[in-house]
Amino acid sequence: MTDSGRSAHQEVRKARVIEHMQSENVQEWDRTMATFSHPRYEMPDGTVFDGADEVMRYWIEGRTLVPDQTNELIELTHLDDGQVQIEFWLRGTPTTATEPFEVRLWAVFGFDDSDL
Repeated sequence: MTDSGRSAHQEVRKARVIEHMQSENVQEWDRTMATFSHPRYEMPDGTVFDGADEVMRYWIEGRTLVPDQTNELIELTHLDDGQVQIEFWLRGTPTTATEPFEVRLWAVFGFDDSDL
């Protein structure tokens, strides 16, 4: 792949990740779901949410516990294998707590050929 082709793919992937994050912040789940070719979350503890129904349930349950949850991008890195790694702040106030939380996390977004 040429440098310009690689750069174009990176820009599309970056835009997809940003759209994903922004749409999560405003809880526009149809927009968020549209950023996946196949909805899937793999959590650090080994839990996997696979498919649109499971991912939607994960989002709804998470926002039921933390209705004001938001994320803020710190850094986005294009990895050599075509994936995108992000570092971000996750913030919110659980319904079971009186104080908000702020935690620094990372995630990796994988892309199929159809995703560029």
